[in-house]
Amino acid sequence: MADLRLQGVLTALATPFTAEGSEIDWASYERLLQSQLDAKVAGVVPCGTTGETSTLTEAEQHALIERTVRQVKGRAIVVAGTGSNDTKKSIQSTRAAFDAGADAAMLVTPYYNRPSQEGLLRHVSLVAQAVPGPIVLYNVPARSSVELSVETLLRILDLCPNVVALKDASGGVLYTQDLLGKAKDRLVVFSGDDPLTLPLISVGAKGVISVTSNVYPKGVVECVDAALAGQTELALRRHRALYPLHRGLFIEPSPSPVKAALVTRGIFTEATVRPPLAEATPTLRGRLAELMAAYEASA
Repeated sequence: MADLRLQGVLTALATPFTAEGSEIDWASYERLLQSQLDAKVAGVVPCGTTGETSTLTEAEQHALIERTVRQVKGRAIVVAGTGSNDTKKSIQSTRAAFDAGADAAMLVTPYYNRPSQEGLLRHVSLVAQAVPGPIVLYNVPARSSVELSVETLLRILDLCPNVVALKDASGGVLYTQDLLGKAKDRLVVFSGDDPLTLPLISVGAKGVISVTSNVYPKGVVECVDAALAGQTELALRRHRALYPLHRGLFIEPSPSPVKAALVTRGIFTEATVRPPLAEATPTLRGRLAELMAAYEASA
């Protein structure tokens, strides 16, 4: 775990499907992965929210992680999304991810069940203590309807030495400030919201688990690297150039917009999403094309 470099840009990978959505489009996925490696992202995150993990079969999830590890070949870290609202299933999925060669696993806060803070503590502890590798927690109350409190997370850190990082998608900068004021250097925080990456780095975050970097990995890497190096003016310029895209990729439910953008860039063949999601509307596709053209003209 000491060798795991948790800093910089980790891309929350989208999962491409065939036109009918029945199969994973492996050729498109390989193009996406190669674009990330060419841009020298620090890591990739298959099977997260952007990867539509809730509609993947167990076999598909395992195949995605296994193929990602095989193609990456140690050139970036692989943090596999393995969380669910079923603790037993989360343990099984996390073990399988490490068996497939993942460097770390990411556990989303359990959704739908709405567990208490004690339940969240029990869930994370049971998973972390049952698996052999490092864990990144994912706090996203807008999707899970429950927030992992700073106090509960501090208790988890005392109980689980292999919990090493947090993806903060709380929607603001207060959570990270409160957490790092108490946890100090005990764990690494990543921004979970692209528009908030620069503000969160300014208060101690070490990078971002990004949606936008699916489409423009080099641009996001340049922004984050400048911010981490203390090159504030350069980071701000890069951030301002990307900011309209950060917002545009969430005008409609993610990952429909990012898939439309990846088709525009020629990385994905289809923008198909699985139900209950719907593909990006023609209006949004047109808006994204405008935003992408404006960004490319300014980059």
